[in-house]
Amino acid sequence: MRRRPHGLSPPPRPPLLERVRYEGAYPTLERADEAVHRVLAALGRQLVGDERVDLAARLPVEAALVLTAQVPAVTPLTGWEFVKDLARRTGSTPATTRWKVGAVLAAVSQLAGPELLDRIINQLPSGYALLFGRAELHQPRRRTAPF
Repeated sequence: MRRRPHGLSPPPRPPLLERVRYEGAYPTLERADEAVHRVLAALGRQLVGDERVDLAARLPVEAALVLTAQVPAVTPLTGWEFVKDLARRTGSTPATTRWKVGAVLAAVSQLAGPELLDRIINQLPSGYALLFGRAELHQPRRRTAPF
């Protein structure tokens, strides 16, 4: 084990990981980092356009790379389908996955800010507002092509 020279403090902890560790009650930053990677990869498959670019710009570089490395899905998933799909991909239960998603997206919503978060929620199908820690009081407006 390498010793740190006397008087030097440990490297700073990334704020996103600290927030996720706190929100998700993860025992280590490594567990929080795993949750961040899995949830942001799944979100990257759902989010497109300016909202995807703007969110990536507000995330730490490593998190932004995870988000933008994903190819967006042809058919977006509802919030509940998003949780079930991530649970299936990670071999976890939907309840555990819902906890993980909530912890990560609560931290992401803080970085995004209210205006961008509104745009993100309006772009996605129903059910995402709750995942981001907001009440979903109405159906999100769906963008449709003019007739």
